[in-house]
Amino acid sequence: MFIRELIEATQVWSKSGKSSVRKYRCTSGVRKGRVMASPAACNKPLNVSKSKSFKQTRSTKAPTMKFKSRIAKKSNPASNRNIRLNKSVKPKKTSRRKVR
Repeated sequence: MFIRELIEATQVWSKSGKSSVRKYRCTSGVRKGRVMASPAACNKPLNVSKSKSFKQTRSTKAPTMKFKSRIAKKSNPASNRNIRLNKSVKPKKTSRRKVR
């Protein structure tokens, strides 16, 4: 009998170039909180060498990445659309008077 891991992920809107696409935010596993293309990727094992090399790249390129992402978030229409689409739609609470 095989033990299957539960793949928990919620659907979110994300950017792919200048268009909005459906992706998944991992709610469990080693990639909790990260947006991935498929929910199966949430529980895949980490590649340590890729992780190490990206940490080095990120430490050197951090100011450039920050600057470019800020420009993209302001000017890319998909970014503005995704912010609006990802806001959860909650019903408004009705105000009830308390009876004394």
